[in-house]
Amino acid sequence: MDSMKWLLPNLTAPTWMDITIAVAFCVFGWLLQHFVLKKIITSSVTFLKKRQRNFQATVLAQFNNAIRYAFMSAVVVLSLSNLLKIFLFTHFATKNFVLSIMVFFAFKGIYDVFHYYTKQPLQLNNDEEQNVLLPFFLRIGKVLVMILAMFTIASFWDFNINGFLTGIGLTGVAIAFGIRDTLSHVFGGMSVALDNPFQIGDWIATEDQKIEGTIEDINLRSTLIQTGDKGLVYVPNSYLVNRPIYNFSKREKRKCELFLYVTAENKEEQLRSALSTIHQQIYLHANTEKEMIHVYIDEFHQTSYRVLVRFYVATNDTAVMLSVRQDILFAIRQVVSDYDIVLAEETDDDC
Repeated sequence: MDSMKWLLPNLTAPTWMDITIAVAFCVFGWLLQHFVLKKIITSSVTFLKKRQRNFQATVLAQFNNAIRYAFMSAVVVLSLSNLLKIFLFTHFATKNFVLSIMVFFAFKGIYDVFHYYTKQPLQLNNDEEQNVLLPFFLRIGKVLVMILAMFTIASFWDFNINGFLTGIGLTGVAIAFGIRDTLSHVFGGMSVALDNPFQIGDWIATEDQKIEGTIEDINLRSTLIQTGDKGLVYVPNSYLVNRPIYNFSKREKRKCELFLYVTAENKEEQLRSALSTIHQQIYLHANTEKEMIHVYIDEFHQTSYRVLVRFYVATNDTAVMLSVRQDILFAIRQVVSDYDIVLAEETDDDC
């Protein structure tokens, strides 16, 4: 006890009765927080969820541990105050220590909220689509909470942070030069999030066709793509933002284009009637776009014509598009047979 006189000059030696009371008070406090306070918080969370206040319920649920730990810390400090006959909450030698503990648990609750939403960002976002920047800002928020807590606690102890901040600034500049490539990928990820060119599940391809596949995951540094032949590929975001990207999943219709080669010996009137009938068959199909159907002779060669057949299918499903294309091909064959159109062989000059 004499060794603690420098900290608490008025300290008196506790009796066994004081020790027993202090221990009993701690046990009572633990039982109170475990069976009463915990139940109150849990019931409040359930009540908020029933009222559709999910955000408030989540925040309270994440503050559960911080509130209970802070309560137990207060119980221990009160027990020690009674044991030592000194009120530690206001005593000049222990007040900063007690305040530091309380501030720590307050910031821990905020940190837990950020950590929860970092793992489940969609619960914080009203849209069903993933926001790539949201997890990033939540992680930044976690770091800021820790820094703010550190500075707040340091201020209680009159810690001079000017030199510390200067050191951090110089270190940050050095690190920035060392990880400039990584930073380019990070800013690329932010560009992807702001422009929103694709989402998880979209089928994309670069203009040079070097990357083509389905988006599996998007994070701040890279994008995970499931390709047809190479499996999973991690593509740096800086690579994607510097190239034209085709998002095939955003298409509302698919173009079908094919060529029919007929000999020049076919009569003009016969050809016109056949092409008109093909046009009609495409128009009557339930899944074709009616506004744009092209069935015309677009090239003339020495012994043949090339007939362009172009139409659009109102779907983005490849299987549906191929099924419609198949139906049209069978219809074309039937029209060619009905009008006795003589087909020509495709040559290199016709390609």
